[in-house]
Amino acid sequence: MMTRSWLASAPLVLVPLLMSQPAAAELTGLDRLHAQARVGNKVCMIRHEHFGEGSMPTRRAAELMAMRSWSGFTAFEYGRPWGNYRLAAGRKMDCSQSGGRWVCKTSARPCRPAGTR
Repeated sequence: MMTRSWLASAPLVLVPLLMSQPAAAELTGLDRLHAQARVGNKVCMIRHEHFGEGSMPTRRAAELMAMRSWSGFTAFEYGRPWGNYRLAAGRKMDCSQSGGRWVCKTSARPCRPAGTR
């Protein structure tokens, strides 16, 4: 009697999971939990902000890290179209220096291009 190897059946299980990843990474549907409004050529969350923080030896590096932190979490929660910091509304960046390092904190309301859905 021949038994079927688990490896032989793995592609049948993994293929649907892998195929669903790009769609899941694009939009999660959680954005619908927050009120949104069209602002020019983008759609923005009205009263919901996200935050990011970075600590680095230079101010510019700390700002970039804070922006990446904001973008990464926002894209994780709502999908890539929402994670573009340059599109975000009401961006604020506060930085301070302590012990030879810069710490920057940012907040902004997520926005996405209007044509994305």
